[in-house]
Amino acid sequence: MERRSFGRTDMLVSILGFGGAEIGRSDQKTVDQLLHSALDAGLNMIDTAECYGNSEELIGNALAGRRDDYYLFTKCGHASGLEGADWDPVVLAQSIDRSLQRLNVDHVDVIHLHSCSEQILRQGDVIEVLERAKRDGKTRYIGYSGDSSDALYALQTGVFDSFETSLNIADQEAIDLTLPVAIEQGLGIIAKRPVANVAWKNESMGKEEYAYPYWVRLQELQYPFLSDVQKDVETALRFALSVPGVATAIVGTANPDRWAQNAGLLANGPLNEGAYQQIRNRWNEVAGPDWVGKV
Repeated sequence: MERRSFGRTDMLVSILGFGGAEIGRSDQKTVDQLLHSALDAGLNMIDTAECYGNSEELIGNALAGRRDDYYLFTKCGHASGLEGADWDPVVLAQSIDRSLQRLNVDHVDVIHLHSCSEQILRQGDVIEVLERAKRDGKTRYIGYSGDSSDALYALQTGVFDSFETSLNIADQEAIDLTLPVAIEQGLGIIAKRPVANVAWKNESMGKEEYAYPYWVRLQELQYPFLSDVQKDVETALRFALSVPGVATAIVGTANPDRWAQNAGLLANGPLNEGAYQQIRNRWNEVAGPDWVGKV
């Protein structure tokens, strides 16, 4: 699998990364099979978070003894069972230590602030916690995961090494708003939700559904290529990886067979310039001012 430089860091990451959200309620046997087969096939980047159920523990158990085979990213900010409030500096530090224990490691490669608001960022405490974790060797790099104006402010602080943001055919705000700043600073860039939760496969969707905003947007965008789910997923994934600056796109699954399928979709490489621009042009024609990055 193709690997790309992760910004100014020393990492070369696989263009397809693993997102740990969906395995949070899986069983250990399934996760073992999924992650080992993915690593054997060329994946070398795993992204999880403190609030993804049992994701951190499952990853830590599954990959004990293979720490040198992959880069490990996690996120922090939510108390998620710890006593105290989200974004409290004491809780944040405890959360980082808990993540290391759950993951069965003494350090991770990146810790991201998990969709932290500009208001919280301006107080400075949470950034100080991450910088201290970096100095103490608990993480090699620090990053920000989020979208829109909150993400723009985070990047403008100039303290981060990594940036994770929503980016797909139904979510392109970042291409103009934040990615140019991240590229200028030499940050490693991760596209999250690169296949827009495959929202277009549903004939209808309730407002309470997580992917509902994407479903609504896609009804208006009416991309002509959205006709065959398998081919559509390929186009969507290749689009995200064609955006300048993107090093890797994280896709979550609890299906051990899905990794090989997703990896196979990238055999043709990035979209050609014409196909990429058609998607960008359609977005620019249709997107409303409220079509902001989905947190």
